[in-house]
Amino acid sequence: MDVHIIEMPLDFGGRRHGSDMGPSAIRLAGITDKIESLGHSVITDRARREIEAQEYADVGSNPKAKYLEPIVAACTSLAADVETAAVKGEFPLILGGDHSIVLGTLAGLHAAYSPKKLRLGVLYVDAHGDFNTADSSPTGNIHGECLAASAGYGLPELVNLYSEGPKLDPRNICYVGIRDLDAGEKKLMKEAGVTVFTVSDIDRQGFPDVVKKVKLFFKTKCDVVHISFDMDAFDPSIAPGTGVPVPGGLSYREGLLLMEEMAGLGMVRSMEIVEVNPILDVRNETARMAVSLAARLLGEKLF
Repeated sequence: MDVHIIEMPLDFGGRRHGSDMGPSAIRLAGITDKIESLGHSVITDRARREIEAQEYADVGSNPKAKYLEPIVAACTSLAADVETAAVKGEFPLILGGDHSIVLGTLAGLHAAYSPKKLRLGVLYVDAHGDFNTADSSPTGNIHGECLAASAGYGLPELVNLYSEGPKLDPRNICYVGIRDLDAGEKKLMKEAGVTVFTVSDIDRQGFPDVVKKVKLFFKTKCDVVHISFDMDAFDPSIAPGTGVPVPGGLSYREGLLLMEEMAGLGMVRSMEIVEVNPILDVRNETARMAVSLAARLLGEKLF
């Protein structure tokens, strides 16, 4: 297939900065060569997106939605690029950046698929829910509000980004790896009807059984699937280069198995990898893991 790599060095959504260098780290880890070795064609955006450095930007007037204006501008631009790639039948592979970029990704996919009446599902692999609103957020960091806004909850500027209204049905969201939720977002997630597999669920049920349930979830509910993979889903002992590490995460083998199984599902049409922070990394290990995840999703086999 044609894999369209879209780099999005947005670094306004979180507290710890450095994820704007994530796309470069993943590129230096060999993402293009790896994908081409699997027989795919790679389309790479050569133009560097001009995003103002965070330290020079205006945080804005709303302490519950910091850097709202530059995030909306950047994600609107990303949405247009993702829509164009998806409409062409390419596989958008978006490299972040902090997780607020999912606002643009899902807006673009919604614009591409909704005219065709295709039901979009999202596999959200993350330690966090990102389902706060400005009212419930304890930090005001938009990377913690992004999925709620994509599902129709939160500030109008975020909910209506690129097009008016929600970008997907929250009942078509499936989380894997959750282990750190705020009280307000936990309540909203339950009300919205998202499906969650926490690390405790994985411990009780076993990872292979959880993966089977994830696959059945998408087979019965959706037509196309997007994977949004935050590198903090992994345990920080193996993926140190991420901004909000939480102990007790997924193993490397679990992440790779999940991607292999999702590849076999035959429904995944896009992916984003976010929160690679090379400032916090060790020898670019987290970025190399990101390359391996993408490779397994795109067909790499051990044997």
